[in-house]
Parts: sequence; C-alpha cells; structure tokens
Amino acid sequence: MKKIFLSVLAGSLSFPVFAFDFHGYIRSGVGSTDEGKGQQCFALTGALSKYRLGNECEQYLELSGQQSIAQFDDGSTLSINGMLQFYNQYGHSLKFDGEYGYTRLSQIYLEWKDIAALNGASLWGGRRYYNRNDSHMSDFYYWNESGTGIGIDQYKIGDYNLSYSWSKRDNQDQKKDIDRHNLTLKGIQLTSDNELQFGVSYLHDHDARDGWSLTAQNIQSHVFNGKNHFIVQYGEGAGMGLGYTGDTSLSRSNTAMRVMDIVDWESPQYRMNGQAQVLYQKNNFTDQLDSKWFSAGVRTAYIISDHFKISGEIGYDQIKQDQQRNLSKFTLAPTWSLKGTGYYDRPEVRLYYTYAKWNKHEQALRDLNLDNAFLGADHGSNFGVQVEHWW
Repeated sequence: MKKIFLSVLAGSLSFPVFAFDFHGYIRSGVGSTDEGKGQQCFALTGALSKYRLGNECEQYLELSGQQSIAQFDDGSTLSINGMLQFYNQYGHSLKFDGEYGYTRLSQIYLEWKDIAALNGASLWGGRRYYNRNDSHMSDFYYWNESGTGIGIDQYKIGDYNLSYSWSKRDNQDQKKDIDRHNLTLKGIQLTSDNELQFGVSYLHDHDARDGWSLTAQNIQSHVFNGKNHFIVQYGEGAGMGLGYTGDTSLSRSNTAMRVMDIVDWESPQYRMNGQAQVLYQKNNFTDQLDSKWFSAGVRTAYIISDHFKISGEIGYDQIKQDQQRNLSKFTLAPTWSLKGTGYYDRPEVRLYYTYAKWNKHEQALRDLNLDNAFLGADHGSNFGVQVEHWW
C-alpha cells in the first residue's frame, strides 16, 4: 500500500491543462388548471415519485462545469467540478430564492481520474452527484450514492469495477451528519447482454441507531430495441431509505423491500418508442402502520415526422396502510423535437393536457391543504406548454 501511495504522489506534472467542459439541463414552462388557476401537479400523498409528462410545476435549471487543472505523466488528470442548481415553483415570482425557490451550489468536488497506480481508478472529494440510477419517466432515483464526502471510483479487479464512497450528508436538505459507507461492484457480465451490479450501504448515527441496505441490479441490452433494468433492494433501520439515508431513530427490526423493472423500448420500424416501469415496495414497522406502495406507468410516442411526435403517458400509484389510497393520471402531449424523435432526444417543446383522478381516501388527505386547487374534488386537469433540453 505504501508503494502504491508513493507511486501516485511521484507522478510529476507533465503540462498544464486549461480545457473547460460545460453542460446543462433546463425545463421551463407555464400551465393552468381547467378552471384557470395556477397549475398544481398530481402526486399520490406519500409516494416517492410521480409520473412527470405534463406534470411538472417548476422552472428548473442546472449549469455544470469541469475545469481541468493538471495532467500527469501516468495519463491521470486533476479537475475541479461544480454545478449550480436553480428552482422556482410555478405561480410565484421568478426569484429562485425564498419560500418557493432556491439557488444552490449542488456540486463542488475535486477529481483525480485514471490513476495508473490504482488500476485506472479515480479519487474524488467534495459534494457530488454519484452513482445515480433513475427512471426518467418518473424522475425517481431509486439508487443514489450522492453526498458530501470522499471516494474511490472504479478500481479494476479483473473485469470488475469496485467503488467505495463515504459521505456525511446525501444533499443540502439533510439536516444532520450521518456516516454513510457505500461499496459498489459493477461489470459482472452474466452474458454479453446482461450486466449484474451490486451495492451495499452501511449507515451510522453516533447519536441514534445504524442500518444497512443492499441493491442488486441487472441491466439487459437489446430488449425491444432498448434496454431493461431489473432492481431488487432491501434495507433495515436507517437503511430503509434504500437509495438514500433513512430514519436513524428506527431499529433494524424495521425493514423495507423494493422490486422494480424499467424498460426503454422502440418499435422495429422506429415509428413508436417510450419507457415503462412497474414498482412494488413494502415497509414493515414495529411501532407504526406498515405500508405497501405499488406504481406502474408507461410513456409512448408515435412518430409523425422527423421532428414531430404525439406523446402520451399513463401512470397509477397506490398506497395501502389502514386504508387504500390511489391516484391515476393521463397526459397527451404533441411534441416538437429539434434533433430527432428518440425517447432521449432533446430539445423538446410540448403542448400538454393532463387529467388525474383519485379516490375518496386520497381526497381526504388532499383537502387538508386549503391551498389545493382541486379542493373538494376527486379529479382535476391541467394544460400548458413546456420546453426541456440537456446539453
């Protein structure tokens, strides 16, 4: 270990590097209810996500940059990375601050990449989005190791990649420092089209209790001209957050289990494409009601021309506790896509109409909020226009 450490330090600076990479993401729009009030989005109370097409109620912008600092004789490079994040709710002054918005430096970290003495691994430290796995149609990050901490990324052991990170906070909303250790193994090729990935997290709160979680993910290529993700997760105590830090007041007798499948698909003639997902999660508690969350949805686009398609999305969420609550939503969205009509091609400009309906038990919870635009109703609809782009 000492020899490796010294050889890393011995890599002399070859020449300064001044390259700067700039990336970004934006979604922005305007919407209204069918009664002329400001748009309010449809999400089942207590669900961890919602189906997002025609169902987003914020102006949102990310600006990311990477500045190379140095390159060394072993081919490794040192860079500083950062991202500014801007958020503002619909219906409020565009301040990106205060009660209805924020401006954040959501990422700022140093990374030393491709270190020869570490088998091509990278070292990093700071606040970073890290190992984020999500379903695009619901914007649900089911496996997410982001945090403020340090890590070693993709240390090669044969054909496998081993990564470790330690963090104190998942994000800026987390109020208390909690030790979170993540160990991830990727690159397990079951077949030429199947990669298996594993991740285990241990969480420790010095003032409360600890917990752990396990994630297994199989990624299969060439499924319906796309890709399929099948995920199984389990957690105990603070590990009940599964992809995040959970409640450290819970003992390990409290458990969570989640099974999820996500498929990106495209028709053989490339006239249709989209994404579908199904999710089931069960939380077992010792001192409160157990809960079961079921979610299923599909987004489909029919290609009219090289730059125009009709997109539609159907989503359903259900939570069972002492009562069963559910919410269904449907969206239709004529869409102009400037660079192509693939599922992930951007930019897109969408006109949309969204209709949602929920049962009486969900309505009782929604009506507790007197600012609810659909107070006293078991359904509602929105319409509007939105642009989305990443680069």
